[in-house]
Amino acid sequence: MGRGAAKKKANLNELKQELEIDVHKVSVEELCKRFKTQVERGLTDTQAKANFAEYGPNALTPPPQTPEWVKFCQQMFSGFACLLWLGAILCFLAYGIQASAYEEPPDDNLYLGVVLTAVVTVTGIFSYYQESKSAAIMESFKNLVPQYALCRRDGEKVTIPASELTLGDIVEVKFGDRIPADIRVLEARGFKVDNSSLTGESEPQARSPEFTHENPLETKNIGFFSTNAVEGTCVGMVVNIGDNTVMGRIAGLASGLDTGDTPIAKEIAHFIHIITGVAVFLGVSFFIIAFILGYNWLDAVIFLIGIIVANVPEGLLATVTVCLTLTAKRMASKNCLVKNLEAVETLGSTSTICSDKTGTLTQNRMTVAHMWFDNKIVEADTSEDQSGSAFDKEAPGWKTLERVGILCNRAEFKPGQDNVHILKREVNGDASEAAILKCTELSKGNVMGYRKNNKKVCEIPFNSTNKFQVSVHETEDKSIDGYLLVMKGAPERILERCSTIVVNGKEMPMTGQWKDAFETAYMELGGLGERVLGFCDFVLPKDKFPTGYPFDADEENFPLDGLRFVGLMSMIDPPRAAVPDAVVKCRSAGIKS
Repeated sequence: MGRGAAKKKANLNELKQELEIDVHKVSVEELCKRFKTQVERGLTDTQAKANFAEYGPNALTPPPQTPEWVKFCQQMFSGFACLLWLGAILCFLAYGIQASAYEEPPDDNLYLGVVLTAVVTVTGIFSYYQESKSAAIMESFKNLVPQYALCRRDGEKVTIPASELTLGDIVEVKFGDRIPADIRVLEARGFKVDNSSLTGESEPQARSPEFTHENPLETKNIGFFSTNAVEGTCVGMVVNIGDNTVMGRIAGLASGLDTGDTPIAKEIAHFIHIITGVAVFLGVSFFIIAFILGYNWLDAVIFLIGIIVANVPEGLLATVTVCLTLTAKRMASKNCLVKNLEAVETLGSTSTICSDKTGTLTQNRMTVAHMWFDNKIVEADTSEDQSGSAFDKEAPGWKTLERVGILCNRAEFKPGQDNVHILKREVNGDASEAAILKCTELSKGNVMGYRKNNKKVCEIPFNSTNKFQVSVHETEDKSIDGYLLVMKGAPERILERCSTIVVNGKEMPMTGQWKDAFETAYMELGGLGERVLGFCDFVLPKDKFPTGYPFDADEENFPLDGLRFVGLMSMIDPPRAAVPDAVVKCRSAGIKS
């Protein structure tokens, strides 16, 4: 037992290690030799069978299944049911003692034993039936839409079940497909994938054959199992399958977690201990008293058993099962399938609900609410007719912050909305960038024209590692001699890259005093429940970065430190219409949210 537990812990620790693979670094030729395949023809049928035999199917190992007879026994002999079985056995024992001592023994203990046996058997069968029915429905979902993959075998394109893929298979993926395994991208035509389930990036990520990052989660030449292709097409080589994929490692970690007992199971176990203690104490006490009063030992034993059985609440198990089943049926009528009856009570004992905010509790329609520049927090005018609180749109601090907000932004208005109010226009792009776009359009106007006049020459998109987005622009501003670098991202990441700060149009060193002022503003805006972004810029010296300089986003051949901090913008996302009422109901039930 100890050795098995140690092995399981070792496996979990191995899964928790940083992902270490080299399939994104080595050449395609090296991979072809490693997996005995060819890019144009794919695996031969013989080699595919050999690889399949060596590496196994491309499927996640299911968690160990509990046999049906064990599930049935768990319902019949677990928790409170054991107490009822004990009560029934004691009743039959008492009847047996009475039958041996009297010619016509009373039948009450026999009837009580039969009733207890019937109650625990019926409720056990009922609970098992309810849970097995739910389990069968969940199992049927798995095979609802089986996944297939288009791969090259012996120079021919064949469609096979994704589970039959093996290392070295050459697969073709198009938009709308789910990537069938971890693949090394060999060819890509405008190919983008949705990696949100793995890395949290909300925008589709471009994929190409180039090796761009040491971290396999960040490089562009790897497509991950179970992520969805949202644009373009690609040809890739299968480099990891099943449990060895990134998603397989996550599934392994999740399946290795111990679920523990449900709250109602803990409560019932605690109740059983109390009832058992009280019953045994009272039974033994009266058994001793009966002896002292001179009762026959047989009568004293019957007395002992009767008191213990009397303390067993025979109807509790049936009552709990019926109540949970009725609640489960009510939830089923609202399209909520309950897999385990005890889970119903768990929902009722919820003390805290943790929820994603953006898009779940909110409308995912961000609006800039506040800005921090020139060492003061300014409230933005978010009213449709711009009749709300106005701020000085000609302030030097705002003009600098506004410029970075316009240029370091990939969001664009959808065409054909000239007659629609700016705040109601639809936008292509991230919700936060859409909010900044609308804010700057309201204050400056013709943002798209301004971007055309300040052409972007290089860009590093936002990613989950850097937590910033940076772009380099040619500029029409005659006061700027050279390229302008603009950056936005997580405020703390932006601040650590800045050595100066601009206040009222003057550039000053980033001293501890200014860092404290930043921290105060950041905490105040964050305390309002708003999403805060930091902004900075830097004029690249013309002697080092002359006109036509070959900027390279992959090599990062331009400075990303020693920048100038310009300010903060905070955005608020209005809640969905039903959210306030739902939160009030949760709080009235004593739930924190």
